[in-house]
Amino acid sequence: MFVEATWPDIVLRGILLSGIGLAYVVFLVRMVGLRSFSKMTNFDFVMTVASGSLLAGAAQATDWAGFAQPMVAMTGLFSAQWALARLRKRSDSFEQAIQNDAVLLMKDGEFCEQALKEERVAQSDLMAKLRESNVLEMGKVRAVVLETTGDVSVLHGDMLEPELIANVRDLTSDS
Repeated sequence: MFVEATWPDIVLRGILLSGIGLAYVVFLVRMVGLRSFSKMTNFDFVMTVASGSLLAGAAQATDWAGFAQPMVAMTGLFSAQWALARLRKRSDSFEQAIQNDAVLLMKDGEFCEQALKEERVAQSDLMAKLRESNVLEMGKVRAVVLETTGDVSVLHGDMLEPELIANVRDLTSDS
C-alpha cells in the first residue's frame, strides 16, 4: 500500500491507517456528539463495541477498499445512532419499543427473587456488586437496579427518593 518492502509497509499501514481511522472517529464524535460513546442505552453500548471493531478492521486493511469500507460503515453507524437518538427524544412509544427496562433486583434490603430469576442474575453476583459499592449493612440497601445497559446501580443509605427509581420495573409489585 505504501512501500514495496513488506515489514516497513506493515508498520506504516498500522500507524497511518489507525491514525487516520482514529482521527475520523474523533471527527464523527465531534459531529454527532459525545452521546455516541455513552452507555446510556443498549444501542449506545453496541455502537461503542462496533466502532472499536470497525476501527481495528480499518487499521488492518491491506488495500484502500479494505480501509474505506470500515470508514463508510462507521459513518453509517454514527448516522443511525444520531437518528435513533433523535427519534427516541421525540417519541415515547419509539423509545418504549427499542429500550429495555431497568429492573429492580433488590428493594429495602431484600432480594427480588422474581427479578433475579427473570434477568438470570445470581445472588452471588449481586453480592459482589454490593461489596463493590461498599455496602456494609444489607438493611441500608434501598435499591439495586439492573440498568438498561447491563450496569448495576446500588443505592444505599438511610432513605431513597422515589424519583430515583420511578422508571424502574419492580417485579415485586407485578404479582
